[in-house]
Amino acid sequence: MTEAMVKNATPHNTKGDVFTSYNVEDFDVPRGRDEVWRFISLRALRGLHNGTFAEQIDADINVDVPGGAGSVTVERIAKDDPRAKAAGAPADRVAAQAWTSMDDPTLVSVAKDAQVEDPIKVTTTGHGADKTAFGGIVVELGAHAKATVVLAYRGSATYADNVHFVLGDAAELTVVTDCDWENDTVHLSNHQVAVGKDAKLNHSVATFGGEIVRIVPRVRFTAQGGDVEMLGVYFADDGQYFENRLLVDHSEPNCKSNVLYKGALQGDKETRTEARTCWVGDVLIRSNASNTNTYEANRNLVLSEGARADAIPNLEIETGDIPGAGHAATVGRFDDMHLFYLMSRGIPEAEARRLIVHGFFTEVINKIPVEYVREELEKRVTEELEHVVI
Repeated sequence: MTEAMVKNATPHNTKGDVFTSYNVEDFDVPRGRDEVWRFISLRALRGLHNGTFAEQIDADINVDVPGGAGSVTVERIAKDDPRAKAAGAPADRVAAQAWTSMDDPTLVSVAKDAQVEDPIKVTTTGHGADKTAFGGIVVELGAHAKATVVLAYRGSATYADNVHFVLGDAAELTVVTDCDWENDTVHLSNHQVAVGKDAKLNHSVATFGGEIVRIVPRVRFTAQGGDVEMLGVYFADDGQYFENRLLVDHSEPNCKSNVLYKGALQGDKETRTEARTCWVGDVLIRSNASNTNTYEANRNLVLSEGARADAIPNLEIETGDIPGAGHAATVGRFDDMHLFYLMSRGIPEAEARRLIVHGFFTEVINKIPVEYVREELEKRVTEELEHVVI
């Protein structure tokens, strides 16, 4: 399907065929009733969506390559370099704004057949919520390469970026997006992923800091045999809004995907400040994607009355020639049976509730294949629970 057939803001055949462009002027300014923006407060985006953002500064992006990893190169490339566009064009106006306004993107390349044992760390640092920055990162793995990339976001910012991942044939990439911003940050991030033949991707997102954080991964298979796992954990306190909106586009046969996101949220009963999260999971199985196997799930634990979670799984199937496809989403409070079991063993109610929340996250955290990240996330959950009245 061509771009002309799916012009911006007009109906399209599937969610994988939405209008895309690298030019912000090709997109209409979002409105509150637009499907992809209807959960977020546009007025709180500090002009990222309509071009009225504050003074722009350069993005502060630092790449730390582990010692001895001579097979990894880091360079700045032009925005019109084919490598910068290999994963696909922005699919919404903020992503296009980031592309249009950013400096040349940073390219991290892992050579063919390379096995990089230690994580490559890409740190983006904010320098104040009253300044605006736009960034671009491209991670490219050659055929049969294997690497881990940790995207760490720190400081205070008004920030939007595009992060692209291109996996060659039989490549294996683990990527962890760690959003530990200060609580005055607005961050909108778009991930584009192209998965090659027999390639494997483990994509994890952890969101604990920020005022508004919206992560939009879009994954497409460029050849058969791809295997994708997408994981997410988030903990929203009063005054925070976290959104995860993803698409897995099964456009090739014999591919697999598994999605599991878990979140907890608590508002403030005294100030009535609301905590909000939104998860939208779109999985598309096209007519030629026979032998697809996919499942997606989102679980939310609401810890107080001043909290709201929206969970929307969408499964679009164009062929019946598949072994399995399913989805699930829940929003709820504590499991009374679990609570009763712990209290019957002499554990005080408050402590029992904290243990349940901690265990709720463990299923996802244990799947993240980076030890120091797992330890850090366990620590953050513990710190969050020290301030929770449940």
